[in-house]
Amino acid sequence: MRRKLAASIAGLALILLASMPLSAAIRGDYVEVRSADVYTGPCFANAEVGLTGDQAILAWRVKEGSWQGVKLDGLTLVAVVKASATLGDPYHNPYPAKSVLIVDERATGRQQEALRNFARSMARDLLQNVVRVEKAAIRLDVGEGASAGSVKLEAGNMARIETRSLCAHDHICGNEFVYYPPLVSLSRATPAYTLDEAFNGQGLGVTWDRADRRSAFIGTFTL
Repeated sequence: MRRKLAASIAGLALILLASMPLSAAIRGDYVEVRSADVYTGPCFANAEVGLTGDQAILAWRVKEGSWQGVKLDGLTLVAVVKASATLGDPYHNPYPAKSVLIVDERATGRQQEALRNFARSMARDLLQNVVRVEKAAIRLDVGEGASAGSVKLEAGNMARIETRSLCAHDHICGNEFVYYPPLVSLSRATPAYTLDEAFNGQGLGVTWDRADRRSAFIGTFTL
């Protein structure tokens, strides 16, 4: 009886292992910047909703792990999005959205495909309409400790982000909170201040160069 039970447990364990997605065990850093304040008060948010907030830049850097059986250690992917309405507004549908993907130029063909599929799985509807895929040298520096809110991203000459931690001077009305959550599921996310962010690429019908907003998230992902 005990042997049968042990065999059943072992068989169940094998079935569970076999059913686990190949995307398991991947972790890394994430940064996101929006064209509207995400850490703000209702008065500011109500003044922006429907007028802005339809653009975003998202970036994932894989520290270690695989997706669909492909190792992605050290590789980065950037997604630039132009939606149909303010992202995060519960009263208006932001889709369809158009997106441009910028893939780490160091990635092999298989790794590029795995990175694109990973991003689509993370962002879902946001990246369902990819209109252009580019390759570029991508650098993403994420601060630690006292510099934990500091991020610098450069994706060729097409996209860039620079952030810092929020401070007391960033509280204007006194009612600020995370009004819009991150666009993807994360294991940790912290709002940050955007010193600079820009998109100068093709495909979305619009480019931008903005500064000084409470519009960023810095986080980590673990799957």
